[in-house]
Amino acid sequence: MKSQPKAILALEDGTVFEGKSFGFPGEKTGELVFNTSMTGYQEILTDPSYKGQIVIMTYPLIGNYGINKEDIESQTPKVEGFIIKENSSLFSNWRGECSLSEYLISHRVMGVEGMDTRALTKHIREKGAMKAILSTEDFNRDRLVEKAKASPGLIGRDLVQEVTCERPYEWKEGVLPEFTPFLPSTSPFQRQLRVVVMDFGVKYNILRSLKQFGCEVVVVPASAKTELILSYQPDGILLSNGPGDPEGVPYAIETIKELIDQKPIFGICLGHQLLGLALGGKTFKLKFGHRGANQPVKDLHTGRVMITSQNHGFCVDLESLDQEEVELTQINLNDQTLEGMRHKKLPVFSVQYHPEASPGPHDTQYLFGEFVKMMEEYSRSK
Repeated sequence: MKSQPKAILALEDGTVFEGKSFGFPGEKTGELVFNTSMTGYQEILTDPSYKGQIVIMTYPLIGNYGINKEDIESQTPKVEGFIIKENSSLFSNWRGECSLSEYLISHRVMGVEGMDTRALTKHIREKGAMKAILSTEDFNRDRLVEKAKASPGLIGRDLVQEVTCERPYEWKEGVLPEFTPFLPSTSPFQRQLRVVVMDFGVKYNILRSLKQFGCEVVVVPASAKTELILSYQPDGILLSNGPGDPEGVPYAIETIKELIDQKPIFGICLGHQLLGLALGGKTFKLKFGHRGANQPVKDLHTGRVMITSQNHGFCVDLESLDQEEVELTQINLNDQTLEGMRHKKLPVFSVQYHPEASPGPHDTQYLFGEFVKMMEEYSRSK
């Protein structure tokens, strides 16, 4: 058996871990975060919201079902590095096309196994997410710690420009067949509605879900101006997920301000945060974020608790919103942070979690139907 190269993880606080490389060799910096999902590593790797981050998987065995083309959330992996306890040397799944190791190497992504991911996760939970560096080239621990400290981090940084599309395009693909039991087979509404998606790093399953709910979907770059967006004569606008600090994307906030009273709007994850800023609120960085497929969210109207898929390190400050105009609709039961809001006068709402459920539970998929209903009612009123 071929020996694996040594790999070092150094954190900005001086903590150092050692493991073995099973991905592409090299050296990468990023914010170190953890995800608690037991499956869905392929969706996590390709989620654009992870741009600028090194991801730890808390579940100990990863790679056992391989990689397939259908489950990717963007064309290429977006993580800066991937840390797991144990990489499965064999994969077994009828949809599997290659191993996790082969996939990482082909896309030049660093992967490291053999680290104490439990100790590493507990460290992040106690100290908070922090800047880090992965290396298979430099084993000088003091030098690596200094490199981690000198790396840019996420605060104030515009990572959206690194993951958004270059030009507008129409999305044609529907939801994969295995998801259809959870979704309507046809739109319950009389005509096809057009949604313009502002791409801050959109996941494919958001686009698939809109298509499944009967929408025509046009995706535009994050920097698209109001005039371009409205030129498509949309029935509604979706603000997508994406990476990094929402305050690092001021051009998008200004555009959203101009759109708020013109069309129905649905915000997801970063889109929710940008909407919060456009509505006059503030955002703050969470200690270690919410990343996993088991986050409990309570609907403040019905009392219903939903299990949600989440991936974010920033949050809208619920105290900063004008509650004469904005209604708080959902909260996270783990830490009471804001998970959903709705404008009291305009057809505008958003959620912090991922209703497209990839990977994770399907509890909140209905929100796409709520958005379609909102667009239909708005179009009838005009």
